[in-house]
Amino acid sequence: MSHVMSLDAGTTSVRAIVFNEHGSPVAVAQKEIRQIYPRPGWVEHDPQEIWFSQMAVAVEALGRARLRPSDLKAIGITNQRETTVVWDRKTGEAIHNAIVWQDRRTAGRCDELRAAGHGRMIQQRTGLVLDAYFSATKIEWILDHVPGARARAERGELAFGTIDSWLVWKLTSGANLHITDPGNASRTLLYNLRTGAWDRKLLDLFRVPAAMLPEVRASSEVYGEVSTSLGLQGVPVAGIAGDQQAALFGQMGVKPGRTKCTYGTGCFMLQNVGTEPVASKNRLLSTVGWRVGKKTEYALEGSVFMGGAVVQWLRDGLQLVRSAAEVDLLAASVPDAGGVFLVPAFAGLGAPHWDPYARGTLVGMTRDTTAAHIARAALEGIAFQVADLLDAMHADTGRKIRELRVDGGAARSEPLMQFQADVLGVPVVRPACVETTALGAAYLAGLATGYWKNVSAIASQWQAEKVFEPRMPRARVAELRERWAEALGRSKGWVKSDKP
Repeated sequence: MSHVMSLDAGTTSVRAIVFNEHGSPVAVAQKEIRQIYPRPGWVEHDPQEIWFSQMAVAVEALGRARLRPSDLKAIGITNQRETTVVWDRKTGEAIHNAIVWQDRRTAGRCDELRAAGHGRMIQQRTGLVLDAYFSATKIEWILDHVPGARARAERGELAFGTIDSWLVWKLTSGANLHITDPGNASRTLLYNLRTGAWDRKLLDLFRVPAAMLPEVRASSEVYGEVSTSLGLQGVPVAGIAGDQQAALFGQMGVKPGRTKCTYGTGCFMLQNVGTEPVASKNRLLSTVGWRVGKKTEYALEGSVFMGGAVVQWLRDGLQLVRSAAEVDLLAASVPDAGGVFLVPAFAGLGAPHWDPYARGTLVGMTRDTTAAHIARAALEGIAFQVADLLDAMHADTGRKIRELRVDGGAARSEPLMQFQADVLGVPVVRPACVETTALGAAYLAGLATGYWKNVSAIASQWQAEKVFEPRMPRARVAELRERWAEALGRSKGWVKSDKP
C-alpha cells in the first residue's frame, strides 16, 4: 500500500510524517534545530542544519514505517513562513544564516519606510502590514550586510527563498528547481495579491533584484522528483504550503467562514474568505490560502508571535518545569492565575497591535504568587491573544464563528483549550489528528498525484477528538479581558529601538 510523506520544517524543529490513505499518521520522526540569537531581538537558523536535519528525519520516518522510497506516492512540504534564505545558485550554499520570521533587526527600516508614506501602498498591494516579520526587509538586510552580495544578486548569481524553496532546491539537486507557492509568496511583501505575481514597484522599493525570486507554482502540483541520493530518490515532490495555510487545509477549512487556530511557536488564526481577498480594517493580514488547479482561495489571518514558545520559555528560561506536560499540571493545581497576567511580547506584538517595541510583561504579582500562578498566567496569556485576534476578525468580516478548530502542539493542553473556549464563548474543537499542518501538505501532494480523488473525499476523513464547551460566566470573562487589556498596555512601546 502506498503512502504520502510530509516534510514539516517548523521554527523549533523539523519533522517527517508518513500518512496512509485514511489521513492517519503511521510514522513520525522529529529533530530540534538550533535557535541562534546574535543580538537581542535577532533570531537566526543555520540553513544547512535545517536541510541535513530534514533529510535525517525523512529517512528515519521511512524506516519506522518500514517503507521504501518506491512506497511513497508523493512528498508534500510545509514550512515556517517569512524566514529568509539567500544562497549561491552555483554552489547551493547559503551566504548567511536564515533570518527567522521572529527577527526584529529590520524594525527600524520599516519605521523609515512607514514615515516615508509607503505603508498604505504596501498594504493595498500585498494585504500585509509593513513589519519586520515579513521577508522583504530581511532580503534587503542580507544584501546590504554580506560583502559583495548585492552585486552578485544583480548579476543573477544568488537565489532567495523561504524554507520551502530552500528544501525543494536541495531535494532536486539534479534540476535545482527554484519554486514556491502563492501562499508563501504572499508572505514576502513582494507579491501583489490582486495580480498574483511579483510586484515590480515593491521590488524597487525594497531593492530586491527580480532574478533572485522563485517561480510561483500551484500549491498542489507535481513539481519534479527527488534527485538527491539520501534515501528518497525518485519520489515526486507535489505539494507546498506555508505552515498556517497547510493547517487550514488540513482542518478542512475549505469553505468560507471556516476558522482554525494553530498553537505552535506562535499562534496563527486563519479564516477562509473565499476566492476574493478581504482588505482588513483592523490590522489583520489578507493572504493567499492556496491555489489548487486554477482556483485561488484567500484567508484573513491574525498572527501572535509567542504562543507555545511561552511554555518553552517556562522550561528553558525560568526552568520552572522540565517538560510541557508539567506546565499543564502546575497550571491546573490552582483555580486561577491569582490576578497575575503574563504578556508574552518577547519578540514584540503581532496582530492586531503590531508593536515591534513591546516586550514581555508580568504584572499582578503579590507575596502569595507561586510558580503555579505564573504557569497558569502563561497559558491564559496565549488564550487572551487569540481572543484579541478573533475580535478583529469578526470586526472585518461581520461573521460570527460557530466553532474554532485548533491544532498544533499546545492544542494538546487541556487547561489552555478549556480557558480558550471560556474566553471566546464558542466551542473549541480539537481534531482526532492534531498534526494538521503536516496533514494539509500531505493532502495537497496526494491530490496532485491522484492518491486522493478530490477535496470531498478528504473532507469525509475529518473527525473531532474533543470539544471544549465554554463554561465561564460572561461577566467574569469581561472582567478578565479588561485586566488583560491593562497589562497589554504596559507592555507596549517598552523599548524605543532594537539597536544594541
